[in-house]
Amino acid sequence: MYPLWSPYQAVTGFVELSTQVRQSIGMVFQEESTFPWRSVIENVAFPLEIAGMSKRERHDRARHLIDMVGLDGFERRHPAELSGGMRQRVAIARTLILSPRIILMDEPFGALDPTTRLHMQALLVALWKEAQATVFFVTHSIEEAVYLGDRVYVFSSAPGTILREMQVPPPDRPPKEMQREPAFVEIVNEIRDLIDTLATSSRAGD
Repeated sequence: MYPLWSPYQAVTGFVELSTQVRQSIGMVFQEESTFPWRSVIENVAFPLEIAGMSKRERHDRARHLIDMVGLDGFERRHPAELSGGMRQRVAIARTLILSPRIILMDEPFGALDPTTRLHMQALLVALWKEAQATVFFVTHSIEEAVYLGDRVYVFSSAPGTILREMQVPPPDRPPKEMQREPAFVEIVNEIRDLIDTLATSSRAGD
């Protein structure tokens, strides 16, 4: 079991077990986690700075990630000059810079407007295909879970028991296109019915 998150872990986006930083595991939070006094490139390169890498090398690697997340030209901007979606791209780039094998994402798009959220979903799929990492994505949006995943787990309320594991088609098209397909709608409705049944049972005291 991992210990509770510390402020250091929250801003770096990496999981720490005891005193050893696990570079193989990256974390993206819903909450704002960029340093407001640092530029985009300095934010993205921060984990490599902590690791002791030279400024030139870490900035070269950060520029590649910045380009990957579609922020080319914003390297010298600060978070206050960016939209919420752009700041979340910075957080994702910072997580990817150490090439983690596992990425944990806790409702990273929950605070975004619907249009930006769809764009970020498509971006995440593209980054996932390039990074070849395993992503665990937590969300309250059924449509988001079915689109992003190749496997969906439906959890109950505390203590968080897994109610259903479902295989879903992997994301191979833009979210708007996939979400119109009858098979997609059927899976979403099945999950929604399961959650509604759970809520009804909970109110009845079962």
